[in-house]
Amino acid sequence: MAIRRNTGLIVVGIAALLLLALIFVGPALIRVNRYRPQVISYLQEKTGKQVEIGRLALTLFPLSIHIDDFGVKNPPSFPPGYIVKVARIDADFNVGALLHRQVAIKSLVLEDLVLHLTSDPDGPWNFENPQAKVSEGTLPLGVISRVQIKRGQLIASNLLASDAAGPIFFEAHDISGELEQVNLAGIINPSSSSMDGQGSLKADLLRFGSVEARNLDSKMRLEARHVFFTDVKAEVYGGSAAGDLTFDLSGKSVNFKTNARLSGINVAQLMAAFPGGGGKMTGKMGGDLKLGGEIAHSLRPLAGIHGVGHVTVRNGEVPSLELNANLMKLAHFNDLGPAKNDPSAFNLITTDLELDNQRISSRVIDIDGYGVDVDASGSVSVSGSDNLNYRGLAEITTKEGFFTNTIARFSGASLIDGKLQFPFRIGGTIDNPVFSKGKGDKDVDAPQKHR
Repeated sequence: MAIRRNTGLIVVGIAALLLLALIFVGPALIRVNRYRPQVISYLQEKTGKQVEIGRLALTLFPLSIHIDDFGVKNPPSFPPGYIVKVARIDADFNVGALLHRQVAIKSLVLEDLVLHLTSDPDGPWNFENPQAKVSEGTLPLGVISRVQIKRGQLIASNLLASDAAGPIFFEAHDISGELEQVNLAGIINPSSSSMDGQGSLKADLLRFGSVEARNLDSKMRLEARHVFFTDVKAEVYGGSAAGDLTFDLSGKSVNFKTNARLSGINVAQLMAAFPGGGGKMTGKMGGDLKLGGEIAHSLRPLAGIHGVGHVTVRNGEVPSLELNANLMKLAHFNDLGPAKNDPSAFNLITTDLELDNQRISSRVIDIDGYGVDVDASGSVSVSGSDNLNYRGLAEITTKEGFFTNTIARFSGASLIDGKLQFPFRIGGTIDNPVFSKGKGDKDVDAPQKHR
């Protein structure tokens, strides 16, 4: 019995040694890196793109392929550059599927991923393979159960009508996250209508046009040429934003739409993000916005944005307007009262917004200033001219003597409950506003106050 037991132990020991030898020596014997040219050729044939691979390596337990310095270049119709570069890819394979001559990746880990997505004016994206429309089994990999991204970067832009590179309209940096059920064949096939992956993503910095968000956390879904970011939460200019963002990639131009709930936004920081916007306004903003539109193949890709919303701004200033002081002077009101120390300040602004044709319009604006309360309506250009077209009814909250009230009433003001009210208009530009008297009770543009 002792001899049989010893023999069994020896057999187990030899088997263990052979297994260890296979683990450590097997990959060296296989030397998968020598097949790198064949792998590159295969991927180029299937994707229609020029592919680069720095090095291939193999691990047996678990069965994994390791790829260093992977890159896919833009097709000839796009400017020189890469669609994707990845410093390191680790792919774990399903052994059972390989025994049946099927390639099935259980998980994919992408380290230091950089994606440059570019849209051509004629319709295709640089990552698409038009041949996939008529080619079956373009990438016979099946659906990847799990894709993990470490330290990713995404940049999206349009080509101009001349096919020259256009400005970047969307970018995200230091991305991390996990996606499930990723269908690579569906992603590169422009006619695909499948679900191509879903999961969660985080990004240290996201920039859409001129607006930045930090520490973004979101769910993501790829489906039928659409990218859905849902349950988005982010820090935005000292405040926070929550909502969703969708990109439609099915047409010749990208279309987007977003719903956002804002809280505690630093207006000065937000305005400074736009050209010429610095110093225009201060305060803390909250509210709801719905925006959308086509991202054009032009130098101003987001010029066609349209949308609606309602916002509230508290405890701020509009220095160039000096609304309180200018309205009081317009009514020949001598005692500026609180406006003397806060000529451009306000306690509260609430307004609806409509953005269309590069102009922001408001039907009802309520401003609680210092010494002046205003109900108004109007619009301001955001095309670069910054021209103003506002009209309204102002109420001087500081009471004045008989003489001043009389002069003001001769100037078109009304005395109601001991307080002067008068219509006004504001033209000119944000930097050089022009205040003028309204047309009295017959000025139908002036909303009526309900005090």
